[in-house]
Amino acid sequence: MIVLRHVIGDELRRRRQDQGRTLRDVSAAAAVSLGYLSEVERGQKEASSELLAAICGALDVPLSDVMHSVTNHLVAAEHPRLAVHAN
Repeated sequence: MIVLRHVIGDELRRRRQDQGRTLRDVSAAAAVSLGYLSEVERGQKEASSELLAAICGALDVPLSDVMHSVTNHLVAAEHPRLAVHAN
């Protein structure tokens, strides 16, 4: 079973790491606690839309880009035959 909070957390972590940024840096920029951001990235907490927007703002990436990547991952997981066409 696919857990949406895990997919979102993985995507946020990937984007943060691709930028070479630390949890501390992003948590401060998003005005969210370090521990909470860590739990979101690990898929342990379900982030609200406001929190997702704040994290995306701190990462300087549009929320729609993050959600598009999450959607592509979900399509690939749910419909492996379509995954080739979704990208």
